[in-house]
Amino acid sequence: MAIPFKLPEKFSFRTRLFVVMIVMLLVSGVLILGTTSIQYESQRENYHLGRLDRKESQIKRHINYLVSKNNLFSKPDSVWNQFSADFEKINTIHSIRYSLFKLDGSPLLIYHTPLEIIANDYKLDQTLLNKISESQSGVYLEQYNSDLDKFHASYSLLRDSRNRPYGILFFPYFEDISFSENELNSFLQNLYQIYILLFFGVIFIAYFLSKYVTRSLETIRVRMAETGLQKKNEKIYLKNATREIDSLVNSYNTMIDDLSESVAKLAKTEREQAWQEMARQVAHEIKNPLTPMRLTIQSFQRNYDPNDLDSKNKLNDFSNLLIQQIDTMSEVAEAFSNFASLPKPNMKECDLVEVTKMAVTIFQQEYIVFSSDQAHIYQKLDRTQWTRVITNLIQNALQSVSPKKTPQIGIQISAEPDQTTITIMDNGSGISPKLNDKIFEPKFTTKSSGMGLGLGIVKNIIESHGGIISFVSAPKKGTTFTIILPTSV
Repeated sequence: MAIPFKLPEKFSFRTRLFVVMIVMLLVSGVLILGTTSIQYESQRENYHLGRLDRKESQIKRHINYLVSKNNLFSKPDSVWNQFSADFEKINTIHSIRYSLFKLDGSPLLIYHTPLEIIANDYKLDQTLLNKISESQSGVYLEQYNSDLDKFHASYSLLRDSRNRPYGILFFPYFEDISFSENELNSFLQNLYQIYILLFFGVIFIAYFLSKYVTRSLETIRVRMAETGLQKKNEKIYLKNATREIDSLVNSYNTMIDDLSESVAKLAKTEREQAWQEMARQVAHEIKNPLTPMRLTIQSFQRNYDPNDLDSKNKLNDFSNLLIQQIDTMSEVAEAFSNFASLPKPNMKECDLVEVTKMAVTIFQQEYIVFSSDQAHIYQKLDRTQWTRVITNLIQNALQSVSPKKTPQIGIQISAEPDQTTITIMDNGSGISPKLNDKIFEPKFTTKSSGMGLGLGIVKNIIESHGGIISFVSAPKKGTTFTIILPTSV
């Protein structure tokens, strides 16, 4: 099972600056303590080596004095032993314990020697003799760190007045490290105390310094968070800002100017688009009644007979239809002049069957079949807007039929206790399934002409009446629109 990886939250610049300053202090403190310890150890080593060298020089002079005084050069061991008391006094005078060896490494006067040499029958091995002879100064330093022997030792050649070696001096130097360690511990303890005070002081300074440094950035962040298209954005003015912050502030102020200009252009564009949209709707709404008016006039002109006994009634119906369409255009013009939406529905109790028949009669009757399961269905609706719905749907149905086919349009009304259903069926080319979600969108059309507002307006009118509209379509077979209106609104 995979464990989801969660990115750590981002740290603020102020926090990062604070942490960096603290880490720098810690790192510098560790480096200072480490460097101090190393330097102190090096100085201590140099001090003891210098002290060993001075002590060794004193002992050499004392030994050379005794050898020269008693003329012990190249004398056998028995002669040296006669003056052993004088040589032993050197230990007391200089507070040391040394030993003398011959050039071949055999013991001459032994007062102190390492365990390694004791184990070698108090003789210096050949390796150690080679190291002594290979030394340019004739002095070889050895460090003994065994459990019993912990000291520095110097092996140096003793020379006569003619610079001829006559013996080897073993001189051990025991360091008194207790004093140096106490001194180092005391120094480090004082340094720790100073460093702790410095640490808390730096924390205090880092806190206020990071707050001061990021104060300008926080001001910019707040202003940027408050920036919006629909707000009056204010510029930022900071005193004593650094060059980087000042550059950032200038960029922000320039952005505010550009944003204000863009907002003005956007508002102008939106106003122009609103007027264009209103113009399209007005053009569509005016064009919508003009088409049935033209058809009505043509039909009346073609079928009018002055000798017909029913001509007076037909003339009245013709006049009523024209007046109704003219009223529709007047309402649209009035709404446009007030720069408002299209007229709100004027809901009145109407005979749905009668209003629908009236809207159908302006089209050629041989293409349309109208039926209703009841002679009268009373419904609260806006007569003008309902006429617009029916004429729009019939026009779309007629335009969807190929010129090679005879249009067949069916309109059916059925009443139920809680709703009324109106269906408009045609035998047109149908609607592609890909366009189902767009068919009621404003400005969408599949025709080469028109504004694409018809079905969008139809849907808005039906929804303003509390109803719903839907459709079912089969390509090349036709489309059926279904309108459901509640019986009471």
